[in-house]
Amino acid sequence: MDENGAGGAGTAPKTCARRGDIAGQIVLVLQGGGALGAYQAGVYEALHDAGIEPDWVIGTSIGAVNGAIIAGNPPGARLDRLREFWSRVAATGSASAGWLPALDDWWRRASIFLQGIPAFFTPSPYAWWALGTPLGREHAAFYTTQPLRETLDRLVDFDYLNTQAVRLTVGAVHVAQARMRYFTNRDERMNVEHVMASAAFPPGFPSVQLDGESYWDGGIYSNTPLEAVLDDRPRRSSVIFAVQLWPANGREPESIVEAMVRQRDIQYSSRAQSHLERQKQIHRLRHVIRELEQYIAEPQRDSQAVRDLLAWGCGTTMRVIELDAPSFGNDDLHKDIDFSPAGIERRRAAGYEDTRRMIERAPWQEAMDPMEGIAVYRAGPGV
Repeated sequence: MDENGAGGAGTAPKTCARRGDIAGQIVLVLQGGGALGAYQAGVYEALHDAGIEPDWVIGTSIGAVNGAIIAGNPPGARLDRLREFWSRVAATGSASAGWLPALDDWWRRASIFLQGIPAFFTPSPYAWWALGTPLGREHAAFYTTQPLRETLDRLVDFDYLNTQAVRLTVGAVHVAQARMRYFTNRDERMNVEHVMASAAFPPGFPSVQLDGESYWDGGIYSNTPLEAVLDDRPRRSSVIFAVQLWPANGREPESIVEAMVRQRDIQYSSRAQSHLERQKQIHRLRHVIRELEQYIAEPQRDSQAVRDLLAWGCGTTMRVIELDAPSFGNDDLHKDIDFSPAGIERRRAAGYEDTRRMIERAPWQEAMDPMEGIAVYRAGPGV
């Protein structure tokens, strides 16, 4: 098998199967959300099975981890590496041999809090000190993420990643300056530290040092990196699969626990809809500027000042395909640490099925209003 995942001589690469149906670059946008990220693995699996491979993956937190595994392997190896990651982080074991699911769930969560997940994070010995004890920036956390570093080193080929066969961007927030920064292999050589920084969720995980500065999980600042795609330069027409793990819409809570769950959903959905509305206005203005060019007389149009103004216009189109992870009846405040094998598989299967239906719908083939720069397509029941 070659590096593109094709079979032997005379076998066409699977990645070409549906690519011709999509005009522009294919972008995969992945939110953060811990165990909820299994949904993203299902989304990618469905895309892969349809022969749709991304040109650019951008992620935060668990989205950065999934994204690094996708971008850091040739197409033929990506699914195996993703499956291995989610198999490694699955929290197995049972307190009741399956007879009491509620007890098993409690036992599993307690084990994660007390022992961590061997392939992801483990308790830090420094956490036994008083919470106010200065430990240094590399130890100021309840857990150590050295196991995740070792897992990523095993599952991500950073030499391949830096060939830029697929662009990878990960979001992290500068701890001292509260400033979001996106690291991308288009502009610099990336390594495991960049992915670790994007997944350094405090106070559970310690900050990660990049160029002598401390960075935390970008999700605490902006968990939906969609805006980085829509603001990218140079602008390119794109089909963007935006995978949302936290529901922006939900019912009004009637208990304290429900209020806490809804608060987290709102916090980590990160104003995705308002970002889209703002970007739609900006892209419409760019299209208006493009159209105004034909009404400017040629002598004035050739002046440097007018050319500079017209440069703000463009005719690129952004088709945003929203894939929203579903809520399940037993979801609770700890749903993002539901690393049970059943929970992982349930979310993976949901991601696969939602994406399969959207691929059958193929909204990127629909006509767009020439004055609009962004079109949004949302999956719905039965779509």
